[in-house]
Amino acid sequence: MLDFTSDIADGVSSSRAAAPAPDNDQELLDAYSNAVIDVTDRVGPAVVRVETGPKSARERGGLGSGIVISPDGLVLTNSHVVGASKEIRLRDIEGIVTDARVLGVDPDTDLALLRADGARDLAYASLGNSKSLRRGQLVVAIGNPLGFESTVTAGVVSALGRSIRSVSGRTIEDVIQTDAALNPGNSGGALVSSKAEVIGINTAIIAGAQGICFAVASNTAQFVLSEIIRHGYVRRAYIGVAGQTAPIPRRHAVLAGVDNTMGALLAQVEQDGPAAKAGLLSGDVVIKLDGIAVHGVDDLIRALDHNRIGRTVEMEVLRLGRLRAFDIHPTERKPAAR
Repeated sequence: MLDFTSDIADGVSSSRAAAPAPDNDQELLDAYSNAVIDVTDRVGPAVVRVETGPKSARERGGLGSGIVISPDGLVLTNSHVVGASKEIRLRDIEGIVTDARVLGVDPDTDLALLRADGARDLAYASLGNSKSLRRGQLVVAIGNPLGFESTVTAGVVSALGRSIRSVSGRTIEDVIQTDAALNPGNSGGALVSSKAEVIGINTAIIAGAQGICFAVASNTAQFVLSEIIRHGYVRRAYIGVAGQTAPIPRRHAVLAGVDNTMGALLAQVEQDGPAAKAGLLSGDVVIKLDGIAVHGVDDLIRALDHNRIGRTVEMEVLRLGRLRAFDIHPTERKPAAR
């Protein structure tokens, strides 16, 4: 065990005296507290309570959180908070309630964009650059857990670059893991850096776990935001297949001269879809798309982004152990229905 009370060598006291311990930890606590308080004062007014469903007290609706990101009333929240509700209200820190409407949802990233009706000059928060985050960095979560409004918790960035499954079944990439305490109702709330920048939108907790919570990175939110504002939804490429991650037999990999140990097995190919028209069949195993290695169905989904809509791409597959290449023309996937 380390002992910092003395420094003795060969029975002789060291001339290097240890710095005297402070009488208390007030100075350190003040620095930590002041950082959290500053973030809360600056961002807290921009975090609203999102209420969905009928206004009647007899009919219980959903509760969540949202972040005002512009003074004219743009609000980011989770798509699972909004759901299919047609009645949405925002309650701010002062208790003022405003009706809101949905501008667009993206279940694949569990994000939704709302517009507060008739609102102007609202308190708002800025989206930061989530790529600048580091593990161990202080973060503050602000939201409305279990209906308790304007709750603040603090913690650190536990891990970066996590992947979690969205409500649509698609993988959300580049997710932030934090140990800041979150509970149902925090969904859609802000995860904020010490610079008072929103670097994540709180989205998920693991039931039964302690200190394991997740937030969609602000850079992902910025992309979704821009797509919804421009198109009303997030554009992604569509080829008309259903698949699953599957191992590639080593003899097939050796015979085909590929390094993949896993690929995306096409379990179903939709009739008259882009994949079917290109000649792909159920049972084909995708190992590369447009030059990008595919080691599973998540890699295939990730590669089918909006940049590949409307242009011809090459798909390499293993069919009965032989390497085949097909030119495929992805179309734009239909937006999620509400």
